[in-house]
Amino acid sequence: MNRVDYNSMSDEELKQYFLKHRGDRDAFQAYLDRINQRPRRIIASPSDPDFDEKVQAAIRQKLEAARSDIDQQSNTVLKPTDKD
Repeated sequence: MNRVDYNSMSDEELKQYFLKHRGDRDAFQAYLDRINQRPRRIIASPSDPDFDEKVQAAIRQKLEAARSDIDQQSNTVLKPTDKD
């Protein structure tokens, strides 16, 4: 069996690999390790008077980014393969 080099994959490649190979526990662990190494962004502290607005803005931003990713994926043109 070939050993997959998760470290050589970009974040997006690793994510796509894991999504296609959901039974690969090593890929899942590599993905979790990678995302847990990312610095966490602090949106607002609970004592911030604009806490609700900042959290809602961050949620909207994440949703818009997710929609954009979905739109890009649906606009990808698949080329026919020669399987004849």
